[in-house]
Amino acid sequence: MHRIDDEQRRTRLGRRHLLAPSVRVDSVVTVADAVVALHATDAATVHLSACARLAQPQVEAVERALYDDVSLVRLLSMRNTLFAVSKEIAPFVDAANARAVAAKERRNLLKHLREDGNGLDERWLTEVEQAALAALTARGHATGSELAAAVPAMRTKITVFPGSRQETVQGVASRIIRLLAADGHIRRDRPRGSWTSSQFRWTAAESWAASDTAEAQAELARRWLRSYGPATEADLKWWTGWGLRETRRALAAAGGEEVLLDNGATGWVAAGDHAPEPPTEPWAALLPGLDPSAMGWADRGFHLSPAHRAALFDRAGNIGPTVWWNGSIVGGWAQRADGEMVWRLLSDVGRDAADLIEAEASRLSSWVGDARITPRFRTPLERELTS
Repeated sequence: MHRIDDEQRRTRLGRRHLLAPSVRVDSVVTVADAVVALHATDAATVHLSACARLAQPQVEAVERALYDDVSLVRLLSMRNTLFAVSKEIAPFVDAANARAVAAKERRNLLKHLREDGNGLDERWLTEVEQAALAALTARGHATGSELAAAVPAMRTKITVFPGSRQETVQGVASRIIRLLAADGHIRRDRPRGSWTSSQFRWTAAESWAASDTAEAQAELARRWLRSYGPATEADLKWWTGWGLRETRRALAAAGGEEVLLDNGATGWVAAGDHAPEPPTEPWAALLPGLDPSAMGWADRGFHLSPAHRAALFDRAGNIGPTVWWNGSIVGGWAQRADGEMVWRLLSDVGRDAADLIEAEASRLSSWVGDARITPRFRTPLERELTS
């Protein structure tokens, strides 16, 4: 069995995730495809992750891809999480994950409607969805509040978890919009405010050709192995949110091959992907919370010291802004209210590394400009740095 050690895994990460300066690119779509999918739960993360890998970081380039060319699309998919993927990959992600997520979202909302006891059912939901789509088509784009104003039924409130300690009253507008987006009928358009805002307008979405679920899962696994391999079966299962049977079937169909890892575990790589990756120049990076390079594996032991987890993760397991050196997470960073980028090392990396990290902080500050970044999921170190 071929062996791929941790140093080679870090080398692959730096090159294949486009983090070393010599491998940065000019295309936002190329960035997204290099990491398969960009986390999009936090609006700012898409821009920060993409620009960290662009030779010339530009907010406008990311916005063009998301809203003008629509060459990047957001999908509620892996692990019931919002991702931005290229239009080329989107049909595979849709079939491999997003359809199942959308079906679950619909079942959950219908369950809450029935429990409310006011006669709201699937027929009612379908009629409201159709009215919302018609209103959105007529307007071109609209915020959630504008849609709810145009479709009175969307202002309906229901009691969720009646009779329990979690009982609460919720409006259905946001749930219906979420369903329409999950089903691919609508998409997020330019937000109100800056690129860091999550107050999106909505517009009608274009559909794409349907794919077979098993074939799509195999294709997604193949692309993931190329970007994240070597990685374990458990890593792929966690990243996708699939069950064990689906994961094993996808690995086999993708032609994955076993390799030995430094910790003694069995990893997987894409077919024939055993050759050592050429080393890059020394590199540093400041990546945002939920960046794909930090969230691509369940077991991050090859690039993250266990001693750093308490400072860099929130209680739900979301990683915050991180400082990287040659493929390892060595600290964290934050932006203060006055715009200053601050960072702290959790590992001793030496003066040369610190100088390159300082240069990356300056590069980040230069393109962020007057924008202010507060991660949606705040971590102990990020809070401490901004206090």
